[in-house]
Amino acid sequence: MTVRVVPEWWKNSVIYEVYVDKFAGTFAGFSRKLDYLKFLGIDCIHLLPYYPSPMADDGYDITDYMGVRENLGTLDDFKNFVKNAHEKGIRIIADFVLNHVSTRHPWFVEARGSNA
Repeated sequence: MTVRVVPEWWKNSVIYEVYVDKFAGTFAGFSRKLDYLKFLGIDCIHLLPYYPSPMADDGYDITDYMGVRENLGTLDDFKNFVKNAHEKGIRIIADFVLNHVSTRHPWFVEARGSNA
């Protein structure tokens, strides 16, 4: 099954907000639990930050918005998880918290060195 575009789909959706590591350990482990979530009636998963991070702020101190924390798997594991979820009719929301950036992120490092 694939996800259809439905206006205002979230109004009647059952959304599960979750940290990958706390629920399934890794994205590969999460893929194995999708049937269970579908059985529970969940049709959307809101992923809390899974990006690389020094973990000083529960993963909200992000160093790379294009990657996946090593302990959660690889970018291919993430892509496979999303593909598997979509095949089951489950949407994915990725928490993309641009206002939370690590002191190690290039944006922060550059801003700290600015004379502006």
